[in-house]
Amino acid sequence: MELLMIVLPAFMIFFTGFLGQKIIGFDIRSISMAALYIMSPFLAFRTFYVNELTMEYFYIILFCLLLSFGLIVVVGITGYFMRATKAQMSAMVLGGAFMNSGNYGAPVVLFAFGAVGFDYAVIMMVFQSFLMNTIGLFFASLGGEEEASLTDSLKRVVRMPVIHGALAGVTLQLLSISIPDTFMEAISLIADASIPTVMLVLGMQLAVIARKRVAYRYVSAVTLIRMFLSPALAVAIVALMPINDLLKDVLILQAAMPAAANTTMFAIQFGTEPDLVSFTTLVTTILSIATIPLVLFYLGV
Repeated sequence: MELLMIVLPAFMIFFTGFLGQKIIGFDIRSISMAALYIMSPFLAFRTFYVNELTMEYFYIILFCLLLSFGLIVVVGITGYFMRATKAQMSAMVLGGAFMNSGNYGAPVVLFAFGAVGFDYAVIMMVFQSFLMNTIGLFFASLGGEEEASLTDSLKRVVRMPVIHGALAGVTLQLLSISIPDTFMEAISLIADASIPTVMLVLGMQLAVIARKRVAYRYVSAVTLIRMFLSPALAVAIVALMPINDLLKDVLILQAAMPAAANTTMFAIQFGTEPDLVSFTTLVTTILSIATIPLVLFYLGV
């Protein structure tokens, strides 16, 4: 029951956004853009400015790369034997290889491991965002009706405000530039507002996800990969890394998160089996109510 209480506060916030969207009907895109372009960069800036650069950054990046490419290979093999079309294969990659490390993973890590674990989660969130907007965008365009060029993908990455915030934080830290306490308090106010906002946005997105013509066998395959194989692969990867136990636990817990909600937007934008991707997001998010406590039990929380 204690483990469930770690997950339930997050779902209470998701449900608030879900209910608000069903009753009132917000402009999700505007709220999402406010969180992405205004609040999240401040959170990334604070994290990278306050936390000293160490080898842990390198290992977090290495972990994200190994996990993502490992899952892409597994999805590719699975899709091949299931005779998936190019669009279905791309949709499976979007749902299977990219976890919701931001508006779900980071809050749960905060509830489970506190402020230090949360800082690790934000660092991972920033790099996962980078991977999603490069590799994820590539697969979305590869299997979509509207193909994006390499130049378009690179432009999208360059425009990512979270990356800008992280780079600014690292730069000021390396240059030993001190920010006045009053300014840091203002930065922290905006940074602290980002997490509940993106959690509400996820609830709103789940409220508008529609189940239409869905190939359930592909959803089932991706769900198994996302919710069970991903954390198992994460356990194997961190076992080979010389990092502290808290960071290992955070990385494993993040790897167990459901499919990223942003992949649904990519699928809609490029016409890459959007119903398959959105339904996978919905199923894995609901299933996580049971699987996340199991992962926390495994981690000894």
